[in-house]
Amino acid sequence: MLQQFTTLIVRWWSDFTLQTRLMAAATLVVSLLMSLLTFWAVNSIQQDARMNDTRFGRDLGLLLAANVAPLVAQNNRTELARLSEKFYNSTASIRYLLYADTQGEIYFGIPFSAVEVQNSLTLRRRIQLPELAAPDQPFVRQHLTPDGLIADVFVPLLQNEKYLGILALGINPNPTVLSASLLTRNITLAVFISIWILVILGGLFNAVTITRPIRELLVGVKNITSGDFRQRIDLPFGGELGELIVSFNEMAERLAHYEEQNIEELTTQKAKLDTLMSTIADGAILLDCELKIVLINPIAEKIFGWSGQDVLGQEAFIALPKPVAETLAQPLVDLTQHGEANGEPEEFCIHIQSPYKCTVKILLTTVFDHLRNQLQGIAITVQDVTREMELNEAKSHFISNVSHELRTPLFNIKSFIETLYEYGHSLSEEQKRDFLETANKETDRLTRLVNDVLDISRLESGKPYPLTPTALSAVVEQTLRAHRLTAKDKEIYLSAVMEPDLPDVIGHYDLLLQVLANLVGNALKFTPAGGHVILWAYPWAGRVRVEVSDTGIGIPSEHQDAIFGRFFRVENRVHTLEGTGLGLSIVQNILQKHHTDIQLLSEVGIGSSFWFDLDQA
Repeated sequence: MLQQFTTLIVRWWSDFTLQTRLMAAATLVVSLLMSLLTFWAVNSIQQDARMNDTRFGRDLGLLLAANVAPLVAQNNRTELARLSEKFYNSTASIRYLLYADTQGEIYFGIPFSAVEVQNSLTLRRRIQLPELAAPDQPFVRQHLTPDGLIADVFVPLLQNEKYLGILALGINPNPTVLSASLLTRNITLAVFISIWILVILGGLFNAVTITRPIRELLVGVKNITSGDFRQRIDLPFGGELGELIVSFNEMAERLAHYEEQNIEELTTQKAKLDTLMSTIADGAILLDCELKIVLINPIAEKIFGWSGQDVLGQEAFIALPKPVAETLAQPLVDLTQHGEANGEPEEFCIHIQSPYKCTVKILLTTVFDHLRNQLQGIAITVQDVTREMELNEAKSHFISNVSHELRTPLFNIKSFIETLYEYGHSLSEEQKRDFLETANKETDRLTRLVNDVLDISRLESGKPYPLTPTALSAVVEQTLRAHRLTAKDKEIYLSAVMEPDLPDVIGHYDLLLQVLANLVGNALKFTPAGGHVILWAYPWAGRVRVEVSDTGIGIPSEHQDAIFGRFFRVENRVHTLEGTGLGLSIVQNILQKHHTDIQLLSEVGIGSSFWFDLDQA
């Protein structure tokens, strides 16, 4: 119960405004000061009254003691009683009169009488005599009773300097002063309570009429600031507060209507921007003036390996790969300092190793507000030019190799023809035939080279080759017929092993024929006399496998990955047989058109096997 009451008070106090709290605190301080001053004044008055009562009782006791001492000495109790009763009745301030002997036994008192008590109750009473500071001086003390603070005056009874006992008087407080003190105290308490009742009522009124609508308005303004325009205030207030509430509700209604009108357009624009950013072929990054990332598209995330990472808000130097950050550090700082003063956008070509090895081209462009003449940010365009760089390098290498390969046969042809032209009359017929035969071979070599280059060009041009059901057995038979004479001249055993009822495959007849011609031709070229070249064709794992095996010189393991490249010839390293170095590259391109790859198993001195798989028709 107490906890609930405390919670209620705390919540009620929190509803007050700062001004109301200060007013309540000031009222509390003033009321406490006034109460303290009032109680101090009342206490001072009461102290003065007690001092007056004490002096009055002391004087009165001395006067009575002087009159009754002879009677006590004479043991005249009757006259003592008469005089005491007369004295008691004549003074309303006396509460009691007691006479005690030297032993403290009370023998007479008003309103108490020992004789009456002994006659009725047979009871004896004694009084504890106080220790007097001086034998002839009265002793005064006070004690609290329900009727007020009573002054007890103890006066020694002396007759001819003989101690006869003690006289005790009880002095009532001054009724006028007591009444005034009580009245003042009661008025002070009433004023104090009244002030706080007014403060509490004022606080409640303030909380209901002022604090509550202000708090409602404050909550409403916060909600509108956060974008919630549905906030409304429904409080029945008039006057200025009522007008303020009505104006707030109208403002919220207009903002909500404006939001409804523009949210669809903003959503559409955002969707367009997101679509544009996601469909841009290049990576795009937008930095603010502090070089922090504020926008990024999926292509840039992929290039820099940011997929699944939250890099928005990070500094570009921290998020970008180290080579990129090191290259762009100074240019980015210069752009933030000079804006577009540098003129044309800057372009950089950077090689990076992580998250994967690639080459990127980066373009830096400033986003400048010409109206304010202020830099708004920096746009970074990222292009993955790895493929282009590789193609350019391959193109340069290809042209260099082709030029070299063309130069040799052309030079030989030209040399022999010039020799025949200038010195033919001095050459024998046999020498002329040798020169012509060499020129003819070089011409054939040149023709093969040109044909191979044309084949490579056609295969890489993207020209479509229709794949249809093709009888693989026919391709194998034609390949054997074309190379049987060469095998016989080189004394090499050439054969084919095919499964009976070999199914047709999906492929291009002429291209498959060119593949087998290149593979069988290479096998015959690099197999010594007495060797074997076997062409296999059989079903394998739902497809048809074609394999060309030989017992030739083999291919070193360090060259097996490179032999499918253009113009790569192992003969330059292990033998002197001639060739264009394009045959296996053509084979690989053709098989890629057939959605398959060529595999190789070779060992030097033992032989080689090339195979590939084709889909069944």
